[in-house]
Amino acid sequence: MTRAVVVDDSHFMRTVISDILEEGGIEVVAQAGDGEEGVRAVVEHDPDVVTMDVEMPSMDGIEAVEEIMATNPTPVLMLSAHTEDGAEATFEALEKGAVDFLAKPGGEVSTEISAHGDALVEKVRSATRADPESVEEVDDPAGTVDTDHGYVENPTLVVGASTGGPRVVERVLSSLPLEADLRVLVVQHMPDGFTGRFAERLDRRSEYDVCEATNNLRIGGGEAVVAKGDYHMEVAGFGNGRLRLRLQQEEAIHGVRPAIDVTMETAAEKIDGPLTGVVLTGMGSDGAAGIEAIKQAGGATLAQDEDTSSVFGIPARAIETGCVDSVRPADEMAKAILDTIRDNG
Repeated sequence: MTRAVVVDDSHFMRTVISDILEEGGIEVVAQAGDGEEGVRAVVEHDPDVVTMDVEMPSMDGIEAVEEIMATNPTPVLMLSAHTEDGAEATFEALEKGAVDFLAKPGGEVSTEISAHGDALVEKVRSATRADPESVEEVDDPAGTVDTDHGYVENPTLVVGASTGGPRVVERVLSSLPLEADLRVLVVQHMPDGFTGRFAERLDRRSEYDVCEATNNLRIGGGEAVVAKGDYHMEVAGFGNGRLRLRLQQEEAIHGVRPAIDVTMETAAEKIDGPLTGVVLTGMGSDGAAGIEAIKQAGGATLAQDEDTSSVFGIPARAIETGCVDSVRPADEMAKAILDTIRDNG
């Protein structure tokens, strides 16, 4: 049976979360009221997974994640307030090694979390499959890519990721030189309210101008867009080196919205220039059909390898299609992308 430690400064929330997990067949071996207690509980009980509140007295969730990763690496699922401050703190926790997060309904401590019990149990089970040590931190990822080459005109890159993805997406985009002049579409499984802040973080960390997608947005070379949470992002048109995007809220695919497949399949249909599709770490099979579509359209396809994937689900399913050109570790993905758009073939 999966064993969990629940860390939250609210006794009420600890009880609610523990009850939900126990009803879902997950054994809660310990509860903790702050980060320090949580770290000690992880050392004592060696659980399969930890649920971690972000804002707590004494030691907060970010500090606790950092300490857990240093002393007893364990998959950590952050429970975050659905606010701008909560989003920023969540991304900091992901940087420190947390593998995924779930936004608290309503943004604060609320009984509404009971109504999201299935999602919580699913997220916890997904987190247990993650390898918290899969991706090592790098100090200057942008400096590791050889840019002494010319590139083809009007290339487009579509990147899809889920569990464990934010760190890897940041690493990849921060390593892409502006001179490559890519049009970059990022689909990261993430709720509305977090994708905008994710786009801001990518904008600060890369040479590209990055924003959250809006309906009918047009982007050109040197620009990147993050799919908006709770919306599928389609490529609606391509001309004069610019993409036109459309947002829609049709049924979730593979249980997610935005879905990687929607963006990749419409990109393969609409774009007649150089196209590269990349699938990164994550749970599930979203992206496999999209990779097939890009390959059939004559595009290049890449997948992250198992050793550096927090969860080797999405890349594995794509590889199984036989349509992936190359499987690469996270720290080589930017170079592999650039290799697909060299003007020397």
